[in-house]
Amino acid sequence: MLRKFGIIAVLSLLLIAVTAAVATAAVRFHAGPTCTDQGLTLNCTGNVSGLGQEPLTVTISSPATATTTCTNPAGNVAPGQTFTFIASGTQTVQVDKNGRATFNLTTPTPTPPAGSCPNPKWTANVTDVTFGTVTLTGTQGGQTVFQRTVTPS
Repeated sequence: MLRKFGIIAVLSLLLIAVTAAVATAAVRFHAGPTCTDQGLTLNCTGNVSGLGQEPLTVTISSPATATTTCTNPAGNVAPGQTFTFIASGTQTVQVDKNGRATFNLTTPTPTPPAGSCPNPKWTANVTDVTFGTVTLTGTQGGQTVFQRTVTPS
């Protein structure tokens, strides 16, 4: 009896794992995903199908390094400190009746941290951001339906 229960439990877990893998495998990109370095921001787009009818939440995350300049009260510009951060963004989009969705999301422009310039009276400005490999994740109903890595162009 105990052995029979154990076999049923193992088969049930195996069925759940296979079902989850099949559901994730059904998602297909028709366009993209594409991520573009826009200088200060990162923009990612794509068109995906094989989704359920729930809204799709797309999240992007990328390690980034920002370059700053510092402007003193007289208007003179000098190089500032570089800083690293994780560029990220999230967008929730509706899925059409055929299980297809298009996303287009852009990270916010980073703000220089305190201490980027040698004097608090100077103004720091981010002049460029270099983005690393992007992790793109799609979720529906709390379940991950796709995850891709993309090199920004």
